[in-house]
Amino acid sequence: MKPSQKRGRKHKRQDASSAENAGGDVKDASLNESPLPLSPEPASASDTNPSPSRRNRGRGKKRRLNNQSEPTGGIGQRSSLPQNGECSNGLIVSGAMTSESIPAAPSWETVVKAVPSMDAVVKVFCVHTEPNFSLPWQRKRQYSSGSSGFIIGGRRVLTNAHSVEHHTQVKLKKRGSDTKYLATVLAIGTECDIALLTVNDDEFWEGVSPVEFGDLPALQDAVTVVGYPIGGDTISVTSGVVSRMEILSYVHGSTELLGLQIDAAINSGNSGGPAFNDKGRCVGIAFQSLKHEDAENIGYVIPTPVIGHFIQDYEKHNKYTGFPVIGIEWQKMENPDLRKKMGMESHQKGVRIRRIEPTAPESQVLKPSDIILSFDGVNIANDGTVPFRHGERIGFSYLISQKYTGDSALVKILRNKEILEFNIKLAIHKKLIPGHIGGKPPSYFIVAGFVFTTVSVPYLRSEYGKEYEFDAPVKLLDKHLHAMAQSVDEQLVVVSQVLVSDINIGYEEIVNTQVLAFNGKPVKNLKCLAEMVENCDDEYMEFSLDYDQIVVLQTKTAKEATLDILTTHCIPSAMSDDLKN
Repeated sequence: MKPSQKRGRKHKRQDASSAENAGGDVKDASLNESPLPLSPEPASASDTNPSPSRRNRGRGKKRRLNNQSEPTGGIGQRSSLPQNGECSNGLIVSGAMTSESIPAAPSWETVVKAVPSMDAVVKVFCVHTEPNFSLPWQRKRQYSSGSSGFIIGGRRVLTNAHSVEHHTQVKLKKRGSDTKYLATVLAIGTECDIALLTVNDDEFWEGVSPVEFGDLPALQDAVTVVGYPIGGDTISVTSGVVSRMEILSYVHGSTELLGLQIDAAINSGNSGGPAFNDKGRCVGIAFQSLKHEDAENIGYVIPTPVIGHFIQDYEKHNKYTGFPVIGIEWQKMENPDLRKKMGMESHQKGVRIRRIEPTAPESQVLKPSDIILSFDGVNIANDGTVPFRHGERIGFSYLISQKYTGDSALVKILRNKEILEFNIKLAIHKKLIPGHIGGKPPSYFIVAGFVFTTVSVPYLRSEYGKEYEFDAPVKLLDKHLHAMAQSVDEQLVVVSQVLVSDINIGYEEIVNTQVLAFNGKPVKNLKCLAEMVENCDDEYMEFSLDYDQIVVLQTKTAKEATLDILTTHCIPSAMSDDLKN
């Protein structure tokens, strides 16, 4: 089983329904503000109660007395005589300093001046109301979370996207302050796990200097992660070094972007906190850690190139548009026989295109079995890497991630021993099973108790837990990993469940099964299915499902029974609002 990377938010689930989620710096559904940590993804954890019972307090005192390492005068008795170097009044008079010689603690002003960049680190309080994929016509019970963030130029605050995902209310608190300020979410970048906030109250910005960004650090450079993790309410600092730099899997966005691996501890609640270099400049944002029995102190940081791309994208388009990709699947060209068969010379290097997304703009010019030799003038090696820095190489997807949506790129390919060049326009990747739903409520359609909905990664995670890649049905996983959308509006429609009624006797066990056709017509998306059912005048409705199953219902009886089923289950409408338009 592969190790799981988890986002660093501290949280606690209150009920079973909210425990299905993939993560959230959750504290408590009652919206109190005492830190009650759990892992960022569903996992067991013990609560930390600051007020133990009298019985436990008594035991704690007894343990402390038994564990004291003071000399005794006999069995079970404390010596009443002064020990070596100790006077009866408790002052050390021999071989040590007196109380008068102990230096005074530094004043608060001195501490603040010593680490001015820490004043820009804030604590993020968020109330989340997540969608309920099992019952898509309603939402789950709200819960609160605590994470970290930091102030940048332009009266803005950066934090993680998963820290404010499905937010109902966001508040910020500065270091050393007792006031929480209401914040507004300007943009959420799900793919890069970054969110941009602001505060309208002028008082929040007084006396704080924004964080300055530094260059991308090198291996073994020292980094300091600052935030508000579990273990207390005040600011926390952990230090380490940059141990690795490569294309990482971003858990929240189900994407792969440049990331830094550090050996500083990143715990629940550290999400959104800055990572400083030895000059006090921000070189990244803490966002997830590796949880594995064979790994210790492996944390991940979003580096400045990704942060800069997010900020410039927002400033350029006044919204977040995303990271463009090339919609292809490629193969390494390291085997000499394969290279010879494809007509490659000994000096030529590149990767072979296996498949191309039909919805991608490059599908108009590129073809399967084309060899990509270079991207924007940068030669691609046979293993798919490009030069990065001295002594380092990185996947060529890094070059694509530096572009913006709508940008063009020059691609050099080898086709039938002929070198060709194309200018392709980069766009957002359209997946058949999307990695997120963009904060929108899930779509659904109900007829005769059959609940139809669309499949997404959050849906799979809600239905089968954080290990959905192992527990979900094989056919759904195969489509998730390998299927390509044939059109921009194509969706994977399934029967999520059947609300039991007399009309659907014998169909009760149908769960998460794909709908292929209705009355012989292919189902392209959920809205298409809803329109065909609503406009059906045939005597029977026939749904063709995966695994060669069929569902047959009498049209008139099924539509009449739908209203009673909606009333029984307190469902306000037979379809979601997005299907009504």
